[in-house]
Amino acid sequence: MNTYIDAKRGTRRRTLGLLFAAGVMAAGFPQAATAQDQTVLHIGYQKYGTLTLLKGRGTLEPRLAAKGITVKWSEFPAGPVLLEGLNVGSIDFGGVGEAPPIFAQAAGANLVYIGNEPAAPNSEAIVVQKDSKIRTLADLKGKKIALNKGSNVHFLLVRALEKAGIGYGEISTVFLAPADARAAFERGSVDAWAIWDPYLAAAQKQIGARVLVDGTGIAANHQFFLASRRYAEKNPEVVRILLEELAKVDAWGRQRPADAAAILAAQTGLDSATANLAASRYSYGVEPVTADVIAQQQKIADAFSNLKLIPKPISVKDAVLQP
Repeated sequence: MNTYIDAKRGTRRRTLGLLFAAGVMAAGFPQAATAQDQTVLHIGYQKYGTLTLLKGRGTLEPRLAAKGITVKWSEFPAGPVLLEGLNVGSIDFGGVGEAPPIFAQAAGANLVYIGNEPAAPNSEAIVVQKDSKIRTLADLKGKKIALNKGSNVHFLLVRALEKAGIGYGEISTVFLAPADARAAFERGSVDAWAIWDPYLAAAQKQIGARVLVDGTGIAANHQFFLASRRYAEKNPEVVRILLEELAKVDAWGRQRPADAAAILAAQTGLDSATANLAASRYSYGVEPVTADVIAQQQKIADAFSNLKLIPKPISVKDAVLQP
């Protein structure tokens, strides 16, 4: 049975959804009308990945300043809410994992895939407490598992259950944002937690969480860069510069992992041990979205559709920006 941990949290999330639909962002996020200003590029990022490094390095701003464009950064706790912001025009560009674009496209979001990074399967995992009696995937049957609905780990959970021969309805999903999920995990309100870096690294380093399974051999865990279709079509030069700078910071991070970890720590407030572990699992190298990657995304979309986790089947290639 799928359930939220309590009704109050569910109500709060529905309220947030309505605020997004009205074009309002919390905690200083730009309003929808602002993001249409062609002199400002609004980027949504999370506490992880190449966009965090790009923000920390500060190399994008000078290139766009030469074209009269300033950059504004908005941090989001997870991919699904970031793409809500993209859909209502509060941001123009952002980075998320595999599942969020599928949920967003199925909900009618007019977004386009701009690029992706290679698979990073060990950057996401299902974890349990270090002294948990859960030792195998089969032990998850009948258990409560916390995760952010529609995030990259949602597909990891689906595939892990399939591997163990457990039906999706034979576990209880508890949909929580990362901070709430960690709190529930620590107090024992859930039996397991599906989570991504750097929250995964923090759980390992700070509370001794034990990895039951990561994405290796189960889920590729690509990171995608997406833009609103309107912005991408009207600003191809800005998108090109963005991808160039992402590629440059990727190349820099690959050669200097310790420096990349230091930027991650500075940007996220993580301790150095946690930042180093998370950065060691980065997958560097921005690439154009290929037909093979889109085919992999389609398989994920079909899996979610078959489980009725998205409201309708989708064609992922419809969200690929054509030359």
